Amino acid sequence: MSKEILINITPQETRVAILENGMLHDLYIERDRSRGLVGNVYKGKVVRVLPGMEAAFVEIGLEKAAFLHVSDVAHSSKHSSKTNNNGEAVQIGQVLREGQEVLVQVIKDQLGTKGARLTTNITIPSRYLVFMPNADNIGVSSRIESEEDRERLKNNLLEQEHRIKDAGYILRTAAEVADKDSIASDIKYLNRLWENINNIADVKAGSVVHKDLPLYLRVLRDMVDEDLEVIRVDSRETSSIMLAFAEKNVPEVAEFIEHYPGERPVFDLHGVEDEIQKGLERKVQLKSGGYLIIDQTEAMTTIDVNTGAYVGSRNLEETIFKTNLEAAQGIARQLRLRNLGGIVILDFIDMMEEEHKRQVMRALEKALEKDHARTSISEVSSLGLVEMTRKRTRESLEHVLCGTCPTCEGRGTIKTAETVCYEIFRDILREARQFDAKELLVLAAQDVVDLLVDEESSSLAELEDFIGIPIKFQVEAMFTQEQFDVVIL
Repeated sequence: MSKEILINITPQETRVAILENGMLHDLYIERDRSRGLVGNVYKGKVVRVLPGMEAAFVEIGLEKAAFLHVSDVAHSSKHSSKTNNNGEAVQIGQVLREGQEVLVQVIKDQLGTKGARLTTNITIPSRYLVFMPNADNIGVSSRIESEEDRERLKNNLLEQEHRIKDAGYILRTAAEVADKDSIASDIKYLNRLWENINNIADVKAGSVVHKDLPLYLRVLRDMVDEDLEVIRVDSRETSSIMLAFAEKNVPEVAEFIEHYPGERPVFDLHGVEDEIQKGLERKVQLKSGGYLIIDQTEAMTTIDVNTGAYVGSRNLEETIFKTNLEAAQGIARQLRLRNLGGIVILDFIDMMEEEHKRQVMRALEKALEKDHARTSISEVSSLGLVEMTRKRTRESLEHVLCGTCPTCEGRGTIKTAETVCYEIFRDILREARQFDAKELLVLAAQDVVDLLVDEESSSLAELEDFIGIPIKFQVEAMFTQEQFDVVIL
């Protein structure tokens, strides 16, 4: 598999597209006005403890107080965050109190109406390691499967003289090919960073004490693997900054950085802009002629699979099976591209053969292996539904790029012109009974007025005879189809 990373830089926004075999799979957007907070460390102040929720609200200088659950609070024992010395579940009131100052890290951005999610289990990543000052264990990325490599890396880390003895570390996937000197360099870098973060005695509560790297530098730290072929950056200044950072911190990545000087935008050149537009559409076309329908709601995301124009060539079961197999690949890609998180319900087309169900599930699991977000999949239910979850740490593509429709207010539908006409009739009757009016003026949208004076003209004439008051109409160009006003003259 070939992997390309394209970086588009503007003064207001940074966009990173990850292409696998020429196809867009991941898109990251960071705007200066609403930069993501995940990874930032704050000196917070507990403003409210909620025993009923086993959580606390912490002021960290944002518009909304952030949320800290008891399970995300580090404890002095470093061995358990769930039980105390008596083996009983730890309660929020035992570890936090109102007015207490605490060092916290953002693990989930503000999503919709919810504030940021916090933890006191600080983690600081570098190229090869994740440093955990409030832990005491050494872990290895699950993507490193060789037991021999896992033991070698653990021993390599244990032998490092600069390692903080009572702190925890996780060896990241990139560490699989790192030598002892590279690991040692990472440890020294993390030590300096932690010393600066931990020195907060004079820092005011509600202040940020450590900001994660900007998106274009996080690319070098987190998104480079053995499949990478090139990192194209369309800003000469940014490519120089990235090159300097790489040469100092991740020298093996420097050779991949390339400035793109072309006049045609780099995203247009690789068809990324078109894919972004498709990523905002409800319907996703599959190559065979089938399609997906994706509906994102507050509670969950549902994905429905349909055969569409694909009619197959052998029999119905085979047609359904092939459509579902292709859909499994498409679903995995759309989850990453749209950054859909939380609960996801997949409605595959019903299959009769158990072997076909197993193969579709295996195809879905295999396609999701490349996803950096943690996923969990259930078996196919009796209704043919697959329940799954995908870890959500940032807003979805739709929430980043789109807002609520002012016409339908997020419902996705609006009342028909006919419905609005009948509402107007009822409102006219109401006004005529309550007030002594000589004339009524109806202000409404063009389509509604057209319907009233055309198809509903006979009903309108009957209404005028019934109330004994003439009715006039005026088109309001700024009104939506659902808006109207009955004015007494």
